[in-house]
Amino acid sequence: MYGNGAKNGKNGEKVLRVPPRALLCRPPRPWRAPHSSSTAGSPSAMAESPGGLVAVAQVTSTADKEHNWQQCSALVRRAAARGARAVFLPEGFDFIGDSPQQSLALAEPLDGDIVGRYQQLARECDVWLSLGGFHERGQDWDSTGRIYNCHLLLDNSGVLVAAYRKLHLFDAALPGAPALCESSFTNPGRELLPPIATPVGKLGLAVCYDLRFPELAQALRGAGAQILTFPSAFTVPTGAAHWEVLLRARAIECQCYVVAAAQTGRHNPSRASWGHSLVADPWGTVVAQCQEGPGLCLAQLDLAYLEQVRRGLPVHGHRRGDIYGALGTPGT
Repeated sequence: MYGNGAKNGKNGEKVLRVPPRALLCRPPRPWRAPHSSSTAGSPSAMAESPGGLVAVAQVTSTADKEHNWQQCSALVRRAAARGARAVFLPEGFDFIGDSPQQSLALAEPLDGDIVGRYQQLARECDVWLSLGGFHERGQDWDSTGRIYNCHLLLDNSGVLVAAYRKLHLFDAALPGAPALCESSFTNPGRELLPPIATPVGKLGLAVCYDLRFPELAQALRGAGAQILTFPSAFTVPTGAAHWEVLLRARAIECQCYVVAAAQTGRHNPSRASWGHSLVADPWGTVVAQCQEGPGLCLAQLDLAYLEQVRRGLPVHGHRRGDIYGALGTPGT
């Protein structure tokens, strides 16, 4: 199923339309920054460019871990059949509990059953897997009784190559929405991982609420990231207001591809997620997107185009960290 292309919105601007519950939505290539040659944006050039096809999965997790596995593994297999080299799953792909107490009870260590299943799946499908928010019982479980929100990266042989633990925990009490206090049962991570070399580019790992902290994205960009990934379970109020604009802003600021797999729909009587998983290119254009309901969207990452955007507008080299980087630090 594909998007309907661009239609006129307010004031005549072009608006990307994607059908609801899109299973495979790969819209036509949008307008981009001017290219240096007439063939750079052609389909043949795209096929030859470094990078590759990625798939972004959108799911509705519940407290039923077996249901979630069946849903996610089916989407991974479908993505692999379409030629994806990497598949991105959202935060809470393993489960979303009905309460903090249930989340603690359902959590597993990295050597548990859930991670083992996905390692086998990566091997069978010959794809890299971004597992965007695993409820991890870490080595300090016995002493803290808390878990980590852990973004796992598996290579196509099933090896765990990175485990990033979410730095920023979501504590919010918004009008008209249930209060969420992630810090009441989750430990914050202690380090930002360097970008990981993958077949589709150098991948910087983050999770959901990390999206609101541009310093994190800039640090990953400075360390060589070409792709930033923000697997999420955004609430409906925050998603409707901020989801797309924040993702596009990170793509524009960092001149990176941004890949954002999202939870969608109602997980339990008190919690629902916004959905609208997407991929944005380094110019800030949304090149693939789902709307509501479980499914996939596919996007071709073109790293030659990314480098061209960076050369044409070398904003990263213009940053004055020597000036504004000192604000707010001790002794200034």
